[in-house]
Amino acid sequence: MRMTVRRRLSAAAVAVLLLPALTACESWLGDKEAPPLPGKRISVLQMQRGLEGVQAEAVDILVPPPEPSADWPQAGGYAHHVMQHMVVAAQPREVWSSDIGEGAGSRDRLLAQPVVAAGRVYTIDTEAKVAAFDLQSGRELWETDLLPEDEDTATLLGAGVAVAAERVFATTGLAQVAALDAATGAEIWRTRVPAPLRAAPTYDGGRVFVVTVDNTALALAASDGRILWSQPGVGEATGLLGGAAPAVDNGVVIAPMRSGEVLALTVDTGRPLWSDSVIAATRTDAGAGLADISARPVLDDGRVYVVSASGLMAAIDLRTGRRIWELPVAGIEQPWLAGKVLYVLNTDSDLAAVDARTGRVLWVTPLPQWEDPEDRDGRILWSGPVLASDRLIIAGSHGEAMTVSPYNGQVLGREEMPSGVTIAPIVADGTLLFLTNDAQLVAYR
Repeated sequence: MRMTVRRRLSAAAVAVLLLPALTACESWLGDKEAPPLPGKRISVLQMQRGLEGVQAEAVDILVPPPEPSADWPQAGGYAHHVMQHMVVAAQPREVWSSDIGEGAGSRDRLLAQPVVAAGRVYTIDTEAKVAAFDLQSGRELWETDLLPEDEDTATLLGAGVAVAAERVFATTGLAQVAALDAATGAEIWRTRVPAPLRAAPTYDGGRVFVVTVDNTALALAASDGRILWSQPGVGEATGLLGGAAPAVDNGVVIAPMRSGEVLALTVDTGRPLWSDSVIAATRTDAGAGLADISARPVLDDGRVYVVSASGLMAAIDLRTGRRIWELPVAGIEQPWLAGKVLYVLNTDSDLAAVDARTGRVLWVTPLPQWEDPEDRDGRILWSGPVLASDRLIIAGSHGEAMTVSPYNGQVLGREEMPSGVTIAPIVADGTLLFLTNDAQLVAYR
């Protein structure tokens, strides 16, 4: 099956037009060149299960123009996990690299995106050390160890951080949520919750929202750590390592669970509004036994967009819980919403553009799956995407970042990373930040 896509650039794209061929790229984000003629045909014949393009005579893909943002204060950007279209330089170069602490090992992996506010980058490593760095220079400003001296580090994972109201909120595998002074790292409060945490907290309106590994959603007071309410979900014995931060908007918390359940709760009391089970009924591969939702849900314009590891992606009405559309897509990465287009990575290493209104697939680009394709050895795990200055940026566990056109799925450039990356990059104040598996925070500008 083939599909015709007519490319229409955003206004800002005129100054940042991208090369159509990898071999000619001067920058890994793509060089400047006249735009290609409209009508480029994108083949979907090579697609693997789960994503099937819909025949269309012509599709205009429009995204909002890039807009600068000084901050990326929590996992996914803001509480609703919508950052639209960020700004980076036309030819960014590495400007600094800093060590954040302990990286991934045989039993642990880094789970948390860095966050940025007021010119500082905040991180948490696999041993629950929270650190702050100067965004411009990479200089470490402070570090705070949340690990008690008598604790066995083999059971611990730093789950995530968020920054708001001059505080850094951190979650850990020790079943604790802590608040630190954003300027100094001094501990303000620490609260024990019923079970360990594997996902970052979400801050909104003076509350900190978390989901534990036993599928309990909680709200804590940001001022003193008091538990304001808790709401259990359906239990699940197994799940992927990691988790998804709740999404919050319009007085509603969307709590993703390891069971594949999505709970919609009121922010003030935790009262359930509706629930949905985002689980594929017919998937038969090895991932079908994992119902986990590890991809952060996205809230926009009265809709919830969620993708599960079991093989289902859905758009749900925020008010009623009615399912609007669904696609057979398995994913563990947060979809990226820009205007009316969702960009999503599936577990088969396909990057796709989906019409957020209808669920129609607009284009699909198969990515490399193996470091050694001939022997099918060294499976590559991709993270992202992030949309910045008319490029989709993704990164791989094999130590390579890649840029892809948001308009037609064409690969634009590649960049070698210091080591593998399995956490989606972020963008703040024109700086593109990657966190590698060996705990190197790398800045491009």
